Amino acid sequence: MSITTLSSRELNHDVSSAKKAAKSGPVIITDRGKPSHVLMTYDEFERLSGKHRSLIEALAMPGLSAIDFELRRVEIGPREVDFS
Repeated sequence: MSITTLSSRELNHDVSSAKKAAKSGPVIITDRGKPSHVLMTYDEFERLSGKHRSLIEALAMPGLSAIDFELRRVEIGPREVDFS
């Protein structure tokens, strides 16, 4: 991920290059030398904003098959009752 910094003037002169740069990371837009806005792809925005996914989408995420996860069966038995 690379971070690109552009002034407001540079953004106004070449929006298409700013959009291309946003594909590889956030683009910080400055106003009078201070950061004022961030340009990012919509996919990245959805990822950061915590878009709710279905269980199937979450389980289909790339890289999950590399995680070792073992479920153990839990035996639940009846409890003794004291009627005294």
